[in-house]
Amino acid sequence: MSSSILVVRNLSKSFKGFTAVNDVSFSVQRGSIHALIGPNGAGKTTCFNLLTKFLEPSAGTIHFNDIDITHEAPARVARRGVIRSFQISAVFPHLTVLENVRVGLQRRLGTAFQFWRSDKSLKMLDNAAMELLDEVGLAEMADTITVNLAYGRKRALEIATTLAMEPQLMLLDEPTQGMGHEDVDRVARLIKKVSTGRTVLMVEHNMNVVSSIADRITVLQRGAILAEGAYADVSSDPRVIEAYMGSTEADLGGAH
Repeated sequence: MSSSILVVRNLSKSFKGFTAVNDVSFSVQRGSIHALIGPNGAGKTTCFNLLTKFLEPSAGTIHFNDIDITHEAPARVARRGVIRSFQISAVFPHLTVLENVRVGLQRRLGTAFQFWRSDKSLKMLDNAAMELLDEVGLAEMADTITVNLAYGRKRALEIATTLAMEPQLMLLDEPTQGMGHEDVDRVARLIKKVSTGRTVLMVEHNMNVVSSIADRITVLQRGAILAEGAYADVSSDPRVIEAYMGSTEADLGGAH
């Protein structure tokens, strides 16, 4: 098996004459944290939708674990281990934190949404759910109703429910968006922690987060790759600086 868990080649997507993703090629190294950044309208979300097969590409190929998944259905790609955070998010606000993670575990076992099953059959998942909650720092909140969680804690719960699916590649779509400074730092540390033994591809606007945890960065602009490399190289690239000039969504200088 190659060192790249994901290989994207000449990926393009057009909508009625508008090209949202234009001939994009990059690879994600196994065991790394790879960040996809760029100004608004750069094509980041469209790229994520192509990778998780919520959109069909107009051209190009996507290989995961050396297998061509370009035209596979979203559920098939998810079963292979490509899991996007919002797909398995905490969508049950009136269930407890523990129960939300248990739903993710049920999906892994193929018994998703079978709420008629006995409590006893679900209890067998509690130990695994508690281990995941402990990993994301929510073990003490297991019995809390999800709607009562602070925003940053809800995002941590989303990561726990994503981990419940045993992802080989985690796609995190702006995991710190809308957070205060304290929550941003907590979630950034959490992503770094859970990345051990896993691979993460993330779209993120906060450059402090990107600089602190990303191993490699791909910069998109107007649907095409502008630059790629380590943060130190990308942040000093004149083309990248120009692309972000006047932008309030990213501070390439590190102060935020």
